Amino acid sequence: MSGPGDALAARLGAGVADLHRLSGGASRETWSFTAGGRALVLRRDPPAAPDPAAMAREAALLSSAADAGVPVPTLVDHGPDLDGVPFMIMERLAGETIPRRLLRTPRPGLARELGAILARLHTMAPVDGLPDADPLDALAEYYDAFDEPRPAVELAFRWLREHRPAPTGRTVVHGDFRNGNLMIDGPAVTGVLDWELAHLGDPAEDLGWLCVKAWRFGSPHPVGGFGPRADLLAGYADAGGAPPDPAVLHWWEVYGTLRWTILCRHQAERHLSGADPSIEYAVLGRKVCEQEHDLLLALGRTEPVTVADPLDSAGGAAGGTAGGAASPPHDRPSGPALLEAVERFVLETDHADDRLRFHARVAASALRIARRELLLGDAHRTAHAARLASLGCADDAELARGVRDGRFDDRADEVVAAVRASVVDKLTVANPRHLATPP
Repeated sequence: MSGPGDALAARLGAGVADLHRLSGGASRETWSFTAGGRALVLRRDPPAAPDPAAMAREAALLSSAADAGVPVPTLVDHGPDLDGVPFMIMERLAGETIPRRLLRTPRPGLARELGAILARLHTMAPVDGLPDADPLDALAEYYDAFDEPRPAVELAFRWLREHRPAPTGRTVVHGDFRNGNLMIDGPAVTGVLDWELAHLGDPAEDLGWLCVKAWRFGSPHPVGGFGPRADLLAGYADAGGAPPDPAVLHWWEVYGTLRWTILCRHQAERHLSGADPSIEYAVLGRKVCEQEHDLLLALGRTEPVTVADPLDSAGGAAGGTAGGAASPPHDRPSGPALLEAVERFVLETDHADDRLRFHARVAASALRIARRELLLGDAHRTAHAARLASLGCADDAELARGVRDGRFDDRADEVVAAVRASVVDKLTVANPRHLATPP
């Protein structure tokens, strides 16, 4: 489908200018444009997966949130059919959403403000059609549908079931309240975005999700990279919320980390199944191990560790220089050197817009992963087979099932050590820097 300019002009009765697709949005398209002197944003479903009920629900949530005092963009129009797909048109807010840009500047007080916004959000009137399921059971069902048992995931599920706290309440839950879905202008939040995962549930879920390590982007501050948990909870209390105690918040942080692990795997499935081939979704498949490492950190089962990037070592350089010794009968450059050449081409090409530049960086990351796997893959396969054999397992699936059914309860430390070593190997190939990031 081409750009939606003509359809927008017809819908709004005004000329459309400066229409361009934004780089964010893994499940829906997001477009920025102007019409009738207004700066606007279009959100629309991908043509392959229209969901008019979900779009209508999100529009209703924006209205309910505004009534509760939550900063959200003003809804201009919405409906089931714009150029063939459901859509929403909203005012464009001032500010920034890209986390790494936001975190370049200290924003004292923001963690407290986020707590206050969540307290107001949790007073919202529910709208029709909100999901209302047990969060742990729903997550387990989602995970089981992949039929890809993972030992680190099973360790997390066991811990969550054994330490589950009593509910703190039942409210509307945003479901994705975190750095990246917040429009921030200077010291203030101008808008809470992306309500498609909203549901009914425990309000502590939103607080824990905001503190998940993935949303800190390397910052030492746990609340979205902005500040301490104490400020978040103080702001929540000041605005009328009942803050959970630290153990409850921690449980929801572990839950949120597990949830993001499984959601990353879900996004990767869009590429793996062939339903929605994408370099972004493909690389997410190799980023699942980042969340497995973060799960072990959250459970106190591992520590940050510094691992040299094999591409920076003598062996990596030999395979990635302009000459690059190739194995006979092949000529030079070698396979790894060719991958490096493509990586440099992708990064050095002057791409026309932000979305292309974003995907170029993702593609370069994919090439680095492939280069590291060429260097280390054989050694890692041998080491992993030895770890499984020491536990009497043929593969990861058997180890994962053993964790679930208690077969290894008397060998828990050995299992954790094996899982930890496996995750370190995967991350040494996928993103070695992630291993050194503190919890």
